[in-house]
Formats: sequence, structure tokens, C-alpha cells
Amino acid sequence: MIRIQNIRKVYQRGDSEVHALRGVTCEVAENSFNFVVGPSGSGKSSLLYLIGALDQPTSGDVQIHDRSLSQFSNKQRDEFRRNQIGFVFQSFNLLRNLTALDNVLVPYMPVGISSELRRRAQELLDRVGLKDRMTHRPNHLSGGEQQRVAIARALLKQPQMVLADEPTGELDSATGAEVFGYLRDLHAEQSTTVIVVTHDERYIRDTDRVIALRDGKLAV
Repeated sequence: MIRIQNIRKVYQRGDSEVHALRGVTCEVAENSFNFVVGPSGSGKSSLLYLIGALDQPTSGDVQIHDRSLSQFSNKQRDEFRRNQIGFVFQSFNLLRNLTALDNVLVPYMPVGISSELRRRAQELLDRVGLKDRMTHRPNHLSGGEQQRVAIARALLKQPQMVLADEPTGELDSATGAEVFGYLRDLHAEQSTTVIVVTHDERYIRDTDRVIALRDGKLAV
């Protein structure tokens, strides 16, 4: 369970303050598929980054399984992101000089890659339809293929949560639907909590939880 309690986030822009979130309170159930929607500037990405411990709130708290992220040390925040969160971004964030397989494995390179880990990475790439593209570098992959590499990388650690920020923003509608299909399949197989920020509500199903924001607040 994720509990978001009266979260406020203020950014300093020169002499001005930008109020990205203005007292948001909500909950996200474990193993659920969730969407955060709203117009540009409504605070969607800010909320996602706070849940993923990429940023800290100005006030309020985020609790993951009754553990307050605000009480984490920097080391604990790093470990939380590394071990429990899979991130998928609009820009893919792949390293251009590495193959698809190595891009999936790159978070583990500093500590060494076992044969079992490499096997699981290959299985994930196969699962997202890239069995014959594992040795290709990003500049030889389409946008949809690059996003599928990013999804495989996020899921390799078998995270408790996958946080996706506009994962289809750079893709055409057909490729976007394909990417969401892979996200849903892998969510069902691994029982992972998924939270997706999107401006495109075509991919939302009746069974999904929708968190709607407007001007930094929950939209009524």
C-alpha cells in the first residue's frame, strides 16, 4: 500500500515559487494498475517522482508499506530506488554504445552480472518481442523497440513498483498500444504495482485506478 499524505511540492524559480502539488492525499493499492492524469502543469510527474524517491516533498509524506520515505537516509533512498522501483521514462534513457541486452543489464554492471541474471534479461527481451534484436544498439531500434528495452530493464529487478512517466509520449498510437500491452502482461505475471503518468486516456480500462490532478490538487 502506498499512502500519500497531504503532499505539497514547491519549486523555486528565481524569485518566484511554483506550487506543483498543493496538499494531495490518496492511496495506491498493492499490485494495482494506476494512471495519473491531468493537463500539463497539473503536478503529475512531480507526484510520480516523489513516490519513486527521486525527489522530496516540501511538506507531507509518502509511505510505502507503512515506511515513511521522509525518514530514509540518502543511502536508504538509493537502495529503495535500486531494489524496489522500476522506472520507465518517455525518453527511454538507453546508453547509445550498448546493445539492447547490455542496456537491460546496465544497472547491475557495477556489482557484476551472473549467468542467471543474463538469462533472465534475455527472457524478458524475448517476452517483449526483441529476441532477434538483443545485439542491436539503440540507433538501430525503433522508438517502440527502445521503450520495450526500457520496460525489460525496469522489470529485470522484479520490482515492487513500476513507475512510468509518459511512456508512449514519443510513440505513435499503434506502437503506444503495443507498449501498454506489454506493461499489462508483465504486470499480471509479476503482480507488480504500476503507476503511469499519461496525457492520453485511451489506454485506461474500467478496472484501473485513476488519480486525476488539476493545478496541483486532486480533481473532483
